[in-house]
Amino acid sequence: MSDYAIIIPAYNEEALLAQTIASVREAMAGIGGEFGSGELIIVNNNSTDRTGEVAVAAGADQVVFEPHNQIARARNAGAEATTAECLVFIDADTRVPAETLRQALDLLASGTISAGGARIVMDQSVSPMVDWLVRTWNGIAANFDYAAGSFFFARRDAFEAGGGFDELVYAGEEVWLARRIKRWNKISGLGFHVINDPPVITSGRKSDWFSTSQFL
Repeated sequence: MSDYAIIIPAYNEEALLAQTIASVREAMAGIGGEFGSGELIIVNNNSTDRTGEVAVAAGADQVVFEPHNQIARARNAGAEATTAECLVFIDADTRVPAETLRQALDLLASGTISAGGARIVMDQSVSPMVDWLVRTWNGIAANFDYAAGSFFFARRDAFEAGGGFDELVYAGEEVWLARRIKRWNKISGLGFHVINDPPVITSGRKSDWFSTSQFL
């Protein structure tokens, strides 16, 4: 039984997954047993490549298979696979510093914060459109208390009160969950917090994949 779980949804992520798992393991080792025991769960979201095999070889504690291709469903499946009271959701192309993980778990342990996220930065130079999107999102997250799905942490009671990630939407499922948790927070007297420093580092690969018109 673990005290906290790090959940990573992965669809056809054989190229980056081992690097992400190594980064998460490094962050977990960096905080030691300060917050109890942790487990790393990879949700293989019906991949057609070697994602599942890579997850096992790279040292995941659990590899959960979710046949329905949807990131919200994959994240929820990961939460269902653990009894941990603290849930940390990380994207398969995102690296989280140990200090960011420490702050997230410390906030959840404080008894005053139910959920949150972190500022994000790209790991490479990106197009002006992607740069604008990231800067805009970071501003919205900081000023209105929202968390990007690349790093979203929550107490289990808050996660369940919010109904988990919304499986009825194609994208923005983390925004809807944050909104529902914040409504619950008002009743429970808790807060939602976005960590500013250090930020999480996520892949800028979509800047290479899509044109400005496709992003729009």
